Amino acid sequence: MSTAAAPTRSGVVLADLLPAARHRFAVDTALVAGGAALTGLAAQIAVPVPGSPVPVTGQTFAALLIGTALGARRGFLALALYAVVGMAGVPWFSEGSSGAGGASFGYVLGMLLAATVTGALARRGGDRSVLRTAGTMAVGSLIIYAVGVPYLALSTGMSASAAVAAGLTPFLIGDALKAALAMGALPASWKLLGRRG
Repeated sequence: MSTAAAPTRSGVVLADLLPAARHRFAVDTALVAGGAALTGLAAQIAVPVPGSPVPVTGQTFAALLIGTALGARRGFLALALYAVVGMAGVPWFSEGSSGAGGASFGYVLGMLLAATVTGALARRGGDRSVLRTAGTMAVGSLIIYAVGVPYLALSTGMSASAAVAAGLTPFLIGDALKAALAMGALPASWKLLGRRG
């Protein structure tokens, strides 16, 4: 097998291509901590949505990219660290908030699950082409909404239709733009690494 083909082999995610040799635990720890910090930083990019307690943020995009780039286990650990530290009081949830129980906390839980699933899909080649990446991002987004919207309804007393109108519909265009970014960035990363490999 040629070295150019090695990075695209099945069962590998982008983070697996980092040189680790004898320091795999240290590299994995840094990736998990960095993934949590990146999600917290991206959460501060927040735009209020009129009529919704949930802002448009960069954290969902970060969570999906982290899961895809790190793989299921490290993606889960990064988002779990993000959630636990935020619940403990570090103000790195959206708009500098912290703690559990807010209207948008269900989206944090959904991101944890979505990072795990997108990481598993990436290990099966879900980030190697534009179409596969689009599918991976769509599955991840659906998971986030499947947890976040019902949580929003329960935490605020909204009806299901009101929760969908406030916690899903306003975000679809932004999600399409985020998916388009991922569709360009992830397959391009694999091509670049394949040429350098």
